[in-house]
Amino acid sequence: MTKKKSGSGFQLGTILALVIMCVFLALSNSNFYSPSNIMSIFKQTAFNAFLAVGMLLCLITAGIDLSVGANAVFCACLMGALKESFGINSGILLMLIAVVAGGLVGFINGTLLTRLHLPHPFVSTLGMKNVLWGMALLVTSSKMINNFPKSVEFLGNQTIGTFGGGFPVGFIVILVLYVIMHIFLGKTALGRSIYCAGGNMEASRLSGINTANVLTFCYTLSGIMAALAGIYSIGRSGICNGANATQPYDTDAIAACIIGGASFTGGKGTMFGTMLGCLIIAVLRNGFAMLSIDSSVQNIVLGLVIILAVLMDVIRAQMDAKRRRLAAGK
Repeated sequence: MTKKKSGSGFQLGTILALVIMCVFLALSNSNFYSPSNIMSIFKQTAFNAFLAVGMLLCLITAGIDLSVGANAVFCACLMGALKESFGINSGILLMLIAVVAGGLVGFINGTLLTRLHLPHPFVSTLGMKNVLWGMALLVTSSKMINNFPKSVEFLGNQTIGTFGGGFPVGFIVILVLYVIMHIFLGKTALGRSIYCAGGNMEASRLSGINTANVLTFCYTLSGIMAALAGIYSIGRSGICNGANATQPYDTDAIAACIIGGASFTGGKGTMFGTMLGCLIIAVLRNGFAMLSIDSSVQNIVLGLVIILAVLMDVIRAQMDAKRRRLAAGK
């Protein structure tokens, strides 16, 4: 009933694509493999990787969360507004409020889908994206805010060691998080239920799985991951800016998941594949910057990469269906 994982051949193909990209960029610019640039890629990867965790869970259930980027920006702006307007300087309290706010946004997305029966999460999360964009500008009065407590900036700013300027703590957190999520999805009843719901929602419901609760959990966790991404972004840039809610953060997260083997039809996707997808997106954007490629061209290339990944998923699904028909005919 489930389609839990994409084939190992696809994983190897994704790894090969990443290696080829790195070789090409190294030949194009000798600074690509410099220690400082490698650490920069890891830092770029971490933000998208936080968003991609929640996005993957939504995609596995045959859904989508287009509000993750705006949610991250809103949570960052909420912390800035609380610091500026209410004098809250406790970093722990600010981060806790941000995580609760992000999770609440995700819970609302899940509730709109499962309890109020909006036709598709595309509708509710796209609407929520615009709501959060406006709220991020509203709470900050459309101003950038800086001078956050050190504890808030720790996740996105702290490094370990001196190699390349230090290994980013945020990326270490991502590695630990992805291992935990890999175990969760593969070894727990709830994790398996997420795959079951994405493979066949009605069959899952008839088998006793509370699909509404499963979907609500996925969107709530997506909101929490967006909040963590927002906290991470403050450490990286030192500011919050509501205007960033229009940036294509959600597109990068979707691209990472699809490149890593997830499917819009649901039931597929792994944490390992998603990490590979995040690394590919980060390497692409890093390479674009090093080669001074215009941002419009960057968007074109990224769009083509997403289309190619979806096309490959469709081809794989057709080949799997053909093999099943041949096997049934024997």
